[in-house]
Amino acid sequence: MQQICRVLENAPLTPLVWKMRLSADTSAITAPGQFVNIHLPGLYLRRPISICDWDEESLTLIYKVVGKGTDAMTRIKPPHRLDLLVGLGNGYDTTKSGQKPLLLGGGVGVPPLYGLCKALLGEGKDVTVILGFNAREELFYEEEFKALGVKVFVTTVDGSYGEKGFVTDVMKNLDYTYFYTCGPGPMFRAIEKTAVTSGQFSFEARMGCGFGACMGCSMETKSGAKRVCKDGPVFEREEILW
Repeated sequence: MQQICRVLENAPLTPLVWKMRLSADTSAITAPGQFVNIHLPGLYLRRPISICDWDEESLTLIYKVVGKGTDAMTRIKPPHRLDLLVGLGNGYDTTKSGQKPLLLGGGVGVPPLYGLCKALLGEGKDVTVILGFNAREELFYEEEFKALGVKVFVTTVDGSYGEKGFVTDVMKNLDYTYFYTCGPGPMFRAIEKTAVTSGQFSFEARMGCGFGACMGCSMETKSGAKRVCKDGPVFEREEILW
């Protein structure tokens, strides 16, 4: 769904991670883990950003400043209007979670897990969350997850906050029925080696169109080539080629 959305808030959470909230018709959002594609003036390709949270009238995006597009986003002030494609991709399937799902987020992969956490809690699930960062100064959204009433672990690579190490160092000591994750490739590969249940991975890819027409974000799976934007970004563990 294409629409013009008004920016309600745009502010930093850390020096490189920003939170943007927009007024929007969110009826096209059907599952946590979906994304939007944002047109930014002066830039040819839209920028895909995962949806952190939404209600009937607004949506929240959290993005990391990594290039021209996201840098330009930091200079957008309310009540600026943005052209968005809303509700893209296939999100997380909560029906497979069992009673004790585990959520693992790495860095800027944390945001879509917030909406997922709320959805699982709404289904009466006992949710545990592990948030992984390189260092304390990169930490965000720990308190927001705790406010939902779930158990939250934080790991930092340098040991400056929480438990020193990686999300898998905590994961291997927990009891869970299913896992959901979003984050960088090295974290995914470590989870694949550590996990004792099935689960779902949300992938990132460079996208041309964002809705499956250009095939630019295709990845190989056990059942052939699939488009991250249209067939994903969420894929089940059993279909991924490592």
